[in-house]
Amino acid sequence: MTDLTRRLMVLAGGGSLLALVTGWWKLPGGETAQAAEGNFAVRHTDAEWRKLLNGNQYAVLRHQGTETPFTSPLNHEKRAGVFACAGCDQAAFSSRTKFESGTGWPSFWQPLEGAVGETQDRSMLMTRTEVHCGRCGGHLGHVFNDGPQPTGLRYCMNGVAMTFRPGDGTDGA
Repeated sequence: MTDLTRRLMVLAGGGSLLALVTGWWKLPGGETAQAAEGNFAVRHTDAEWRKLLNGNQYAVLRHQGTETPFTSPLNHEKRAGVFACAGCDQAAFSSRTKFESGTGWPSFWQPLEGAVGETQDRSMLMTRTEVHCGRCGGHLGHVFNDGPQPTGLRYCMNGVAMTFRPGDGTDGA
């Protein structure tokens, strides 16, 4: 193999990787993935979800999309309160567990008790742990093992999938 052939192969491989990495956070156009399956307390038909949610919320909550990093106002929310599912208003995270992860998405080191569920996500050529609302099954984001103590977890959530209610930071807002 010539040096030029090697360089071209590296460039082609790097270009493919770059295309994958730079496009991975875009909201999907032809969604195929669905929100978590299960017997959730809040259920709607697909048509009802489309009416209840705006386009970005629908893409993320119901079809596992991901918002562009650094675009959510909730990433900068510093007040005391709770972050709730935009699909069903279930309180999911307390402001007391929010931290700045530098990733571009609102991050927390722990959800409120019983508020979320987790499933394995094998998309994007990797295995990750998806976090969904425990009440409606809507996709909220993913959890990673690189967060701060006391849990060591980073719940990296899509701001568009949540709302914020000012309060004392408990599940009662």
